[in-house]
Amino acid sequence: MSTDQRTRAWVDVSARALRENYRQVQETAGEGVRVIPMVKADAYGLGMTQCVKALEPLDPWGYGVAAVEEGVRLRELGISRPVVVLSPVPPGSFLHAVKARLSVSVGELGALARLRDAARTAGLPGRFHLEVDTGMGRAGFDWHRAGDWASQVEALLGPPLEWEGCHTHFHSADSSDPEPTSLQWRRLMGVLEILPSRPKGLLLHACNSAGALRRSDLAADAVRPGIFLYGGAAGEGLPDPTPVASLRARIVLIREAVAGSTVGYGATYTAREPERWATVAVGYGDGLPRLLGNRGEGVVRGRKVPVIGRISMDVTVLNVTGVEGVEVGDVVTFFGRDGRETITLEEVADHAQTISNEILTGLTQRLPRIWTDDGGY
Repeated sequence: MSTDQRTRAWVDVSARALRENYRQVQETAGEGVRVIPMVKADAYGLGMTQCVKALEPLDPWGYGVAAVEEGVRLRELGISRPVVVLSPVPPGSFLHAVKARLSVSVGELGALARLRDAARTAGLPGRFHLEVDTGMGRAGFDWHRAGDWASQVEALLGPPLEWEGCHTHFHSADSSDPEPTSLQWRRLMGVLEILPSRPKGLLLHACNSAGALRRSDLAADAVRPGIFLYGGAAGEGLPDPTPVASLRARIVLIREAVAGSTVGYGATYTAREPERWATVAVGYGDGLPRLLGNRGEGVVRGRKVPVIGRISMDVTVLNVTGVEGVEVGDVVTFFGRDGRETITLEEVADHAQTISNEILTGLTQRLPRIWTDDGGY
């Protein structure tokens, strides 16, 4: 078996580009604002271990994850910075969180009580960030009812609980309309005015990638960038990120197709004249969206060429007619940079009728992630 990870299909990931995007968020958010990189879902599919290794020299405040298991993995990697589990924690996971010295997001009284009980059992502090739902609707104490739950929160406070932060999540910061985000901020400020016994130094954070880049006035104490770090655009009218990931695969077959030839399941593409087709060793089993069939593109020898027929589990066919010198073994780029050509995550997501987050997190483990300093091959 070959030990070359670039024999079939792979993802090139640039540590340099990741750091450039981090610095852009940091500079835009402003001096003194801390950064909490979101490394959930295996760092948006690109590899948590290498991502954290690349970001550690930039001195983030800590890291954000979505599951206790992800936080435990960071501890196993030797990370001693704060790690915040920003999604609701299942009842059976609080003790694991406490033992791993993780901070958890708490958005209802039952969760706060479970954290307190787990901390007492472990004999360790139960650190938490209180989440206020200001309009996202999926988690957090309801801002409408702050007058009801604030006193009940106060009744549960005290050792072994440690109140570390308070946060909300903007639902429309990617939009150029500032009012929805401003409204959520005003709601959060209103809740803060009545929250009981707020500790000095409470870390306040609300901005995701879009919020950090668009609303530095709301950066508060820290920002939580996600998709922008990994090369995905954060929203309309915002700066473009430096591309971080490139999906590449090799041509494994060249065919001279005669007029009338069909390709793929359902024979959804028919050659109207003699054409040259290239079969590429990547498919939906690797995470290339099936919706790219007859819609997507690849870059080969510096030129964009169309995907023809449906994407198969393991292979994809391109029409390379007119591209000089294409041969078996050539590399095709499905997103990312290839010389002077770039296919952005947003272009792929648009063709696949989804968002760039799903494109990255949908890449399967069959694809090696090859971390480089320049993203090239």
